[in-house]
Amino acid sequence: MSKAALRIGLDFDNTIIRYDDVFVAAAIERGLVPHGFSGGKQAVRDAIRLLPDGELDWQRLQGHVYGKAIGGAVAFNGLDNFLRRARAAGATVLVISHKTEFGHFDPDRVNLRTAALTWMEAQGFFAPDGFALGRTDIHFATTRTEKLARIRALRCDVFVDDLEEVLTDPEFPEGVTRILLSEHAEQDGHPYRVCRSWHAIEQAVFG
Repeated sequence: MSKAALRIGLDFDNTIIRYDDVFVAAAIERGLVPHGFSGGKQAVRDAIRLLPDGELDWQRLQGHVYGKAIGGAVAFNGLDNFLRRARAAGATVLVISHKTEFGHFDPDRVNLRTAALTWMEAQGFFAPDGFALGRTDIHFATTRTEKLARIRALRCDVFVDDLEEVLTDPEFPEGVTRILLSEHAEQDGHPYRVCRSWHAIEQAVFG
């Protein structure tokens, strides 16, 4: 892949930021899963959805984790090296996230976009001696359609997401190299590249 002036788009939730431990802790605290529960976000979701009001409980939990509890989340391993490599290569990194302003059924009414920016600030995303991303390069979309339109309008050369349904959406802009971040997906038969880690993404983008 040509590295000249690359414009690299990244999803935010579960691509840049990892919530697995936060979901488990919050679900245990709320009595939605038993103490000693093991697994990540998907395992928590699957377990909660089996409860009588599981879908509602899951949406409430998401609003809490993505808002008030976001401080306990961490960046994915290897993301730091990728962002430094992008900066050294003169690439522009754009964060394009499908994120509503407020979580569904969140009684605290925490602004999820502000929470995300605060987390990025604390992680050094905007610091000149950190990853030096521009605040104007962070984009939040209310719908998936709006997100895909942003990817097109911002002229991304590459886009990384954790959701297959985003990368296979008929509205996904043509000509953009699509990369799925998934620890479990297999490469065979997909119209996008599957990478199981940020190290693999770094190799795919920069060689």
